[in-house]
Amino acid sequence: MPFEDKGPALSGSASCTFHADDVAASQNFRKQYETRPNVVKAEDMPWERSADGLIKHLVHHRLNTRECCVEAYMQFLKAGERSGKHRHMWEEVVFVVEGSGYDLHWDMKFDCLDAFKWEWAEVPKKFEWKEGDYIYIPPFTTHQHFATAETRLIMMGNRMVKEMGYDWFDQVENAPGFEPGQKSAG
Repeated sequence: MPFEDKGPALSGSASCTFHADDVAASQNFRKQYETRPNVVKAEDMPWERSADGLIKHLVHHRLNTRECCVEAYMQFLKAGERSGKHRHMWEEVVFVVEGSGYDLHWDMKFDCLDAFKWEWAEVPKKFEWKEGDYIYIPPFTTHQHFATAETRLIMMGNRMVKEMGYDWFDQVENAPGFEPGQKSAG
């Protein structure tokens, strides 16, 4: 039995150079990649007073390093402070460099039997942590950090999920004292 879609498959007159452009972009990227640094000096890591609180970027695509898959930053919380509350489509791991506190996680409930339905638990789960601990945050879990002592956290997330078209980030609540447009300071 012959294919019956031959006519539609051969129809149209639009042309492009997508493949050639992709090859050229790949070659250009590889040349440019060789000029990117392997080391980012501490003094070159930018500070940001963000909706999540005071952070210092370690690895970010705008730092133009050779790392293309991970983003990482340090977050600084004083005793009694809390971060902003947010959720994102990628999972995150957090290393507690110093300090102690706890996280609240509102797990996502997802249903797609009839339509996509996104809901979050009304009551959060509480996870206590201290210096040397790792915290795992599942994808799209609403979460917030609370410090019971002066704290420094290192957050690490997978940038690849963003590049796949899932750059979904919801800032649910800002950190206390955050003002949009506020200048960054270390």
